[in-house]
Amino acid sequence: MAEETKQETPAASGAAKAPAQLRALLGEKIGMTQVFNKDGELKAVTVVQAGPCAVVRVKAKDGKDGYSAVVVGFGAVREKSLNKAELGLFKKAGLQPMRHLKEFRLADVSGIAAGQAVDVSRFAPGDFVDVQGSSKGKGFAGVMKRHNFRGMPASHGASDKERSPGSLTSRRSLGKVLKGQRMAGHMGDVTVTMSKLEVLQVEPETNKIYVHGPVPGANGSVVSILETSKNLKRRVVREKVKQVKRDKMGNIIQEKASPKKKAK
Repeated sequence: MAEETKQETPAASGAAKAPAQLRALLGEKIGMTQVFNKDGELKAVTVVQAGPCAVVRVKAKDGKDGYSAVVVGFGAVREKSLNKAELGLFKKAGLQPMRHLKEFRLADVSGIAAGQAVDVSRFAPGDFVDVQGSSKGKGFAGVMKRHNFRGMPASHGASDKERSPGSLTSRRSLGKVLKGQRMAGHMGDVTVTMSKLEVLQVEPETNKIYVHGPVPGANGSVVSILETSKNLKRRVVREKVKQVKRDKMGNIIQEKASPKKKAK
């Protein structure tokens, strides 16, 4: 199969950047490594090739869609890999075809237009982000691997029951398995969101972002990075205040100066 032709990215073509309220990106997980933060602490980070992305479509609440959202695209793809409807969407936005599309809900879409570029420069070290992706698929798994069951006894006449789930029903009169019962089945390959990961480094020249902690999915999988939904959006650095020492009566204890060594 012939290799895919690399399309010109919106950032490289000099497209206008999207407004600051659009804090969402698509990227490719590269892998994990270690970096030192500004305090000299060694931190485990996940490197994500985030963007450059482009705004493909804008949905307004007062329009035919009925809600406010922005569709962001990432990654190049050949035209023959898309159908006419998808090609028309990119042609209307004035963009090259893209492989991955994801919709992000926004309360305010004013100033955002199709064709604008989105890159890692809208995030800075110290910001908290939510990273979402698909976890690794494990295939069909038993209850011990899937739900951390301890298994059945290996003695007292038990035969080949060490990894058995045990009883499935709790009521004799019910006679059926309730929905949601923890049993063996397909494990992994589900959408997982890691909340409030701190951004440690941002490299705008290479479109790489370093987030503290693990990110779901295998290396090379597509993940989405957006501003955290938690209340604290950025790490607050508080200066250490020197505490005043007091005695039992509340009087301030003066620190004694260390005696100077006599010169020989």
